Amino acid sequence: MKKFLAAMLTGIMLLSIAGCGKTGIQNAGADDSWVEDDDDVEVHEYSDGTKLYEGRMGSEMKTAWFNFTVNDAYYTEDAIGGYTPSDGNVLVVVDLTIKNTFSETIPMFDTDFQLQWNDDADDAYSFPVVTNEEIIKGQLPEEYELKVKESKSGVYVFEAPAGNKDFSLSFLEYYEDDTEGDLFFVYFTADEK
Repeated sequence: MKKFLAAMLTGIMLLSIAGCGKTGIQNAGADDSWVEDDDDVEVHEYSDGTKLYEGRMGSEMKTAWFNFTVNDAYYTEDAIGGYTPSDGNVLVVVDLTIKNTFSETIPMFDTDFQLQWNDDADDAYSFPVVTNEEIIKGQLPEEYELKVKESKSGVYVFEAPAGNKDFSLSFLEYYEDDTEGDLFFVYFTADEK
C-alpha cells in the first residue's frame, strides 16, 4: 500500500498542474473540526504541515476552495453513449457533488480529479474520459466555473482495468505559486451495472 500511495502521489503531483490554480493562504481549510463530525474521514499530517484526508463514499471532503462528495459509483464492460472501453478495461462512472466554498468564482477542470485502483503499478490511475460531446447524461464538462456558493452534481467517466471494483477518487490542492496543499482520497467499491 505504501508503494501504491507513493506512486499515486507522484502521479498526482506531476499531473496536477491542470487543476484548480487559485492563489490563497496555504491550508486555507486547515480547521479539522469537520473531520470529527464524520467518522468515515481520517486525517494524517505530514512534516511539512500538509495533510492527507481519507474518506469514504458519502463523506464530504473540504478543500481550500470547494467541498466534494462521492455519491455513488458503478462500473460496466459495456459502451456508454458510443464510447467503448479499451480491451481489458471497464468504464467506471463516479457521481459526485461539488460546492464552491471560496470567496470568488473558481475554475474547475475534469483533471482536478483522478481515479485510482489497488495496483502496485506506477500507472494505476486515470483521468476522466474526454470526448467531443457528452457520453452520459449529467457528465461534468472538461472545464467549467463554480460561482460563489454554487453547487454542481454530475458524473465523470473513467477507464480502469477489468477485475477491479475497489477504487479511490483523489484531489490535490495545487496553488498558482507551484506549491501543493492537502491531498484528499475518497475510497469506494463500485457495483457492476
